[in-house]
Amino acid sequence: MIVDSENDIKHLKAIGHICAMTLKLMMEQARPGMTTLELDAIGSEFLEKQGARSAPISMYQFPGATCISISPVIAHGIPGGHVLREGELINIDVSAELDGYFADTGGSMVVAKQVPQYEKMIEATKSALAKAIQAAKAGQPLNLIGKAIQDEARRNGYGVIFDLTGHGIGHKLHEDPTQVHNYYKSKDRRILDDGLVLAIEPFLTTGKGHVLEENDGWSLRTTDRMIAAQFEHTIIVTKDEPIILTI
Repeated sequence: MIVDSENDIKHLKAIGHICAMTLKLMMEQARPGMTTLELDAIGSEFLEKQGARSAPISMYQFPGATCISISPVIAHGIPGGHVLREGELINIDVSAELDGYFADTGGSMVVAKQVPQYEKMIEATKSALAKAIQAAKAGQPLNLIGKAIQDEARRNGYGVIFDLTGHGIGHKLHEDPTQVHNYYKSKDRRILDDGLVLAIEPFLTTGKGHVLEENDGWSLRTTDRMIAAQFEHTIIVTKDEPIILTI
C-alpha cells in the first residue's frame, strides 16, 4: 500500500496502536503454568474489545487469533495445550484489521526469568530491527533493509533466517513487496517509494538460518532446532524518518 492521504495515516496508526497494545498485554501476561491457548484468548479478547479483527483468522483461517511460537518454532505457532514453562523462549506475533486497514507486530521473550543466552539474542534482534527501520527511506534500495539486518546480526555473532521475510501491508495483511529480505540480496533492484507501508521483521538465529514446516501445516521451526528470535514493526516509508505505526 502507498499512503496518499492523512486519512490513511490516521487509520493505519489506529490499527497499529491496537496491535502494539495487544502484543504488550500478552507479553506482560505470559507466565508459567498457562497454556498458549489461554494466552491467545487474552489477545483475542483485547482485539475484540477494540473492534479489530484477527488477521490470521480473517485472511487465512488460522487456528488462533495470534501466533505463539515456542522455540525452536519461530513463526506461525498454533495456540493450544502447550503449558508455558519458566525460562522458555517464545515469540508472539499479532496482526489485525480495523476499518479495512492492517498492521503487524511481533516480539520474542523469555517466560518469567532471565536467560542470558536468550536475552543477548533478543537485544540483538531489537537492534537489527532499529537499524533496518532507519535504512528504510524513500528513494533508497529496498535491499538496504536486509543489509542493515544482516550486518547487525553478524556484529553480534548471529545469522539471519533466510527463509522468512518482511512484507508490504496496508489494505491486506500481505501486499507488494511480498518479500522484504532479512539479508543483503545484491540483485534486488527495487527502490522504496514514498508512503510505502512495510512490515519489517528480522529473524536472528544461532543456527544455519533455514526453517521447515511442522506436521500441523503451520508451525515453522529451525531445521537444525537452534534458537531464534524475531521482532517486528509496521512502518510508513518517508523521505525522512519512517513513521512507526506499531508503538
